[in-house]
Amino acid sequence: MYQRRQIFEGAGNESLFLWGARQTGKSTLLKQLFPNALWFDLLLTSDYGRLLRNPGLIREMISVNPSISLVVIDEIQRLPGLLNEIHWLIVNKGIRFIMSGSSPRKILHSGANLLGGRALRYELYPLTSSEIPNFDLLRAVNNGLLPKHYDTPNAKKLLSAYIGSYLRDEIAAEAQLRNIAIFSRFLEMAALTNGEIVNYTNIATDAGVSVPTVKSYFQILEDTLLGRYLPSFQKKPKRRVIMAPKFYLFDTGIVHILLNRGKIEIGTELFGKAFEHFIYEEIYAHSRYSDLNYPLAYWRTASQLEIDFVLGDHEVAVDVKATNEIQHRHLKGLKAFDEEYPVKKLIMVSNDRYLRMVDKVLILPWQMFLQQLWNGAIIA
Repeated sequence: MYQRRQIFEGAGNESLFLWGARQTGKSTLLKQLFPNALWFDLLLTSDYGRLLRNPGLIREMISVNPSISLVVIDEIQRLPGLLNEIHWLIVNKGIRFIMSGSSPRKILHSGANLLGGRALRYELYPLTSSEIPNFDLLRAVNNGLLPKHYDTPNAKKLLSAYIGSYLRDEIAAEAQLRNIAIFSRFLEMAALTNGEIVNYTNIATDAGVSVPTVKSYFQILEDTLLGRYLPSFQKKPKRRVIMAPKFYLFDTGIVHILLNRGKIEIGTELFGKAFEHFIYEEIYAHSRYSDLNYPLAYWRTASQLEIDFVLGDHEVAVDVKATNEIQHRHLKGLKAFDEEYPVKKLIMVSNDRYLRMVDKVLILPWQMFLQQLWNGAIIA
């Protein structure tokens, strides 16, 4: 069992939502952290059916059992109407609720009771390197970091099943999409442009749909926690900068299988893209799990000077190269950003073997970068 980094930092005794894509390990984590809670699993026909017919059943059970102080409801998005009962129990009985789900979209679009700010929001992401003993980078970029996929020798079959049954069918059904074939084509285009600046027009042309449709599809991925935008850093630029965001899917393995490409090996172009994606996911997860919630952006000028990630308010600039030996030419983006903004740290993450300092830029082997990141030494 993995020791997850999500420990609900800052939650205290407040009720909370735990959101995360399917198979990130939400149920396993909650059973580990709250073994004595009263538990309702809305994927079970028995629990779902009883509470669908009578949402007040949960109030009736708790009212006659004063020993109950904590309730876990798994897959809460399946019964948004249950939130009215939960709201009443939080306010009038002081019951703490932990509610998990794979998508807040249905709740947000149903106009359901959002508990008036009485429940904090947390997310669970795929595994991070710090949660895995004897972490294997090549396994991570090929299999992805959903727990079941990372561990298995048959990741390709599991990933294909995940895409077929969840991404294409369940998500399309939840969003009430009429043409699943077109949405499937869009998913392939989203994977092909993963980590690149979003060009809605080009994607719409390739997918055979309108630009508004493409924008709505990206919104579906964001709402269902299957991807997120990375904004451009635009604070008072001296140089003209690119304004459009990038978009990353939530897992490296999902991207790999959507593109139906062979095994990723170190030294290939595929590895370089997957390596950058992996580092992004690590930084993003650290920002949220540590409760620092520092903003994350990329920076690119119209003249194509670029760095991959800006952490905080230009506190730390991080560029990522999969090369085994960083050269001076690799540092142009970081040096340009340093000329533009005061920066506390300039970091190049690479496949180098040794820690080095070159012209104010700290060159960190990726293993060392991740260790420092999770130990709180990169940004605090």
